[in-house]
Amino acid sequence: MRFSDITGFDELKQALTAAVRAGQIPHAQLWLGREGSPNLTLALAYATFLNCENRDENSTDSCGTCASCYKYDRYIHPDLHFVFPTATTKQITKREEAVSSAFLKEWREFLKNKPYGNLADWAGELGAENKQCIIPVQEGRNIIKNLSLKSFEATYKVMLIWLPELMNVSAANAILKILEEPPEKTVFLLVAQQIEQVLPTILSRTQLVSVRPYTDAELVAVLERQYGIPTEKARQTALLANGNLNQALRMAEAADQTGQNAFRDWMRLCFKPDVAALIKEADRFAGLDKEAQKGILQYGLTILRESLAFQHLGEAGTRLTADALDFVRNFSKVINERNLALLSDVFNRTYYEIERNANPRMAFLSLSFRIGNLLKLR
Repeated sequence: MRFSDITGFDELKQALTAAVRAGQIPHAQLWLGREGSPNLTLALAYATFLNCENRDENSTDSCGTCASCYKYDRYIHPDLHFVFPTATTKQITKREEAVSSAFLKEWREFLKNKPYGNLADWAGELGAENKQCIIPVQEGRNIIKNLSLKSFEATYKVMLIWLPELMNVSAANAILKILEEPPEKTVFLLVAQQIEQVLPTILSRTQLVSVRPYTDAELVAVLERQYGIPTEKARQTALLANGNLNQALRMAEAADQTGQNAFRDWMRLCFKPDVAALIKEADRFAGLDKEAQKGILQYGLTILRESLAFQHLGEAGTRLTADALDFVRNFSKVINERNLALLSDVFNRTYYEIERNANPRMAFLSLSFRIGNLLKLR
């Protein structure tokens, strides 16, 4: 991963590279950004730049061609260490054996395919959708062990910890000393999404690198250039995703597989309700892949948010294109204080069920009937 692979954030990139060239490299950094931001990819690009063999006093990015960059690009550099939440799986059934080193193959695939993914995406890659993923106490011992060894070939040893807010208290306590006084030329990169859940003892020992969400323009550029999404569709998706690239990609996939007007048609069927048509609709949703199913539900939550904004702020308060605004203008007429929270709850609950491999046909059919009842609640 290189800085040039990440659209936008030029000011932050310049500050990071200038600090490295000046030798100002904090030994423990907390890269904070909400889900769908490039906090993980920027941290990886920073680590790549840190150990690039062709970097000079004028470098603003890693070269991408040296031996170090080659290995960093494939996440196989021997001085790049990863720690991330894990759980037991069908292959690894003992909790003490379910540590990061046992899942490096899956982790590299995740970084390659879903670098903006969330914990649920990672649990799916891991094969632990129904398990609680944490960073267990064994990881604390492994961190100390790995960093006590001399570097194999890089100038800096890098320990990247993804989602430190899920670190077991015992694991966090085990690394406090090495986090505060690491071996020479050792850098901790902690990549977090929810700072309020990071233990205070960890926070106090790290320097904050704040990563904002994507702007709408940046999201459009990423969707167009990196994922080949047409301009108008990229624009609509970016407006609804609110800076979250992971959510934008999920919505775009849902739109590909369901059609632009699918959600509107579904809501009309729920409101009638047309039972026979809703059964067919549930069958159609069940035939989609899980990511598209989740994208439909995420889109529903976004429409609820935009409907509320339209009610209170009018068109100026929404983030919609003309077609979507026309639907929200009508849909907001059946949204009120009594049913809004309940509708959000049933969408979230169904999302949770789909993530955990519930029968999608039954989940969507049940959701349809609940939506129909709630839309008529006054």
